[in-house]
Amino acid sequence: MAVHETPGRHTGLHLPSRHRAGTTRTAGETTTDTADATATATRARVFAGLRIVTAFVFLWAFLDKTFGWGYATAAGKGWADGGSPTKGFLGGVAAGPMESTFHAWAGAGWANWLFMLGLLGVGLALVSGIALRLAAVAGTTLMTFMWIAEWPPAKALSDGTRSMSSNPLIDYHVLYAAVLIALAVASAGTTWGLGRTWARLPVVRDHTWLR
Repeated sequence: MAVHETPGRHTGLHLPSRHRAGTTRTAGETTTDTADATATATRARVFAGLRIVTAFVFLWAFLDKTFGWGYATAAGKGWADGGSPTKGFLGGVAAGPMESTFHAWAGAGWANWLFMLGLLGVGLALVSGIALRLAAVAGTTLMTFMWIAEWPPAKALSDGTRSMSSNPLIDYHVLYAAVLIALAVASAGTTWGLGRTWARLPVVRDHTWLR
């Protein structure tokens, strides 16, 4: 018995269509790209929020120490009233290898200016989203000195009393430094900030460490 094929008649065997396969693959890729874009935008907003919250920490410390709002700095004892933002903290250092050095620095004019400019500079950089790399370096340096001043590894202070240190290595100074570095690495100033505009400036394009 001969088998005849009738022109135009479908045999029921369908080969894959390159066009349809390509369309399906492109749709899948589009869905993945959309999901990735959404996740990226969400991460950018999270980092931007973290940047602004951290900025408030530094700016509040600067303002309270400047005007004596009655929180960490008593009213009438602010920098603007003639008080010293470093005398109390550095003068009260009671542990660590730099105890005597910090006592000598306590209340010095240059120490007051460096400390306060550091707080203000880091705070303004964070809230505006510019110069985050510089802010990370300055803020990490400031946090390092403050960590040494409190010296968490010490179990006892120089007068023999317990230091009450909760962790010998990691405290809030280390966490703040890590946050500053993470914000700089993530370029967190491009969302809800002026980081993108700042990066377009000729001097910043030529010197990327200014970003």
